[in-house]
Amino acid sequence: MLRPLVALLAIVLVTLAVGWVADQVLQRLAASHPEAPIWALLRRCRVPLQLVVCTSLLIAVRPIERLFGLEGDDAHHVVLLVLIACLGWLAVRIVAATLEAFFTRYQALADDPARVQRVQTQLGMTRRVVSALIAVVTVAVMLLTFQTMRTVGASLLASAGIIGIVAGIAAQSALGNFFAGLQIAFGDTVRLGDTVLVEGQQGTVEEITLSYLVIRLWDYRRLIVPTSYFVSKPFENWTRKDPGLLGSVLLHLDHTTPVDQLRTALGDFLPTTSHWDALEWSLQVTDTTPSTIVVRATMTARTPDDVATLRFEVREHLLAYLRDHHPTALPRIRTGEGE
Repeated sequence: MLRPLVALLAIVLVTLAVGWVADQVLQRLAASHPEAPIWALLRRCRVPLQLVVCTSLLIAVRPIERLFGLEGDDAHHVVLLVLIACLGWLAVRIVAATLEAFFTRYQALADDPARVQRVQTQLGMTRRVVSALIAVVTVAVMLLTFQTMRTVGASLLASAGIIGIVAGIAAQSALGNFFAGLQIAFGDTVRLGDTVLVEGQQGTVEEITLSYLVIRLWDYRRLIVPTSYFVSKPFENWTRKDPGLLGSVLLHLDHTTPVDQLRTALGDFLPTTSHWDALEWSLQVTDTTPSTIVVRATMTARTPDDVATLRFEVREHLLAYLRDHHPTALPRIRTGEGE
C-alpha cells in the first residue's frame, strides 16, 4: 500500500515541477525576446501540459490500480482517454497561441488597417477550423480505444455510403454556411470591424464564425446573419477599401435662400468639429420645385461613425444659422398671391 502511494505522490510532484520549469523557461524567453510574443502566449499551455505529463506517468506506473485494488483495464482505459483529451487540448492551445502571436507581430509591423482586419479575420477563421479538426480527431482516437468500435468497423464502412448521403442532405445548410465562412475569411469580402448595410440595417461586423456573422447595430442591438447570406446576396460594405466616407445633408429651403452665405457658414463650421477629416466638402443646389429648392451639403470623415455624427452636427448648425440669420429661407406654405 505504501509503495503505490509514494508513486502517486511522486507523480504529483513531478507534474508540478514540470509545469513550474516550463513556466520559468517561457518567462525567461519572453523577457529576453520581447519582439516574439509567442513565448508569453505559450504560458497558457501550462495546465494541459501538466495534465499530459500526469496522465502519462499514471499510465506508465499504474499506481491507482495498486492503491485502490482495482482489477482489469478499466482504470487504465479511463486514464488513457483523459490523456488523449489533454493532448487535444494542448494542441488547440498551441495552435491558438501560434496564430495569436503571428497576428500580434503582423499588427505591429503593418501600417494598413484594412490589411490588419483582413489578416485578423483569416486567422480567426483558421483557428476555428483547426480547433474543430483537432476536436474531431481527438474524439475519433478516443472512440478507437474501445474494442467494440474496432470490431464493428467493417459494418460501419459498409453502410458509410448510405449514411454519408443522408448526412449530406441533412447537413446541407450547415455545410453551406461552413464553406461560406471560409470564402468570407479568405475572399476578403467582409472583415472584422467593417461597416456593412444588410437588409436596410447598418452596423459593424463584431464577430465572424463558420456559420454566422454578428453585426452590431447603431442602437447596440445584434443582428445575426448566416454566412451563406454574404456569398449569395448583395450587400454594402462601406469600409472594404477605405474607411473614409462622404456624408450628405439635404435641406428643402425657400427660393429666397442666400446660398452663398449658407455655403460660407458651412465652410466656417467644419473646421470647428473634430469629426471632419479636412479633405473635402461642398454645398450645392441639386434640385428645385415650385415651392422649394433642394440644397445638398457634402463632407468627408474618417469612419462611418464620424460621418453619421458629422451629418447630425451639420444639419443642426445649418438650420440654426438659417433660423437666426435668414428665417425667411425656411420653407413656408404660400396661401395666396404676394405671400
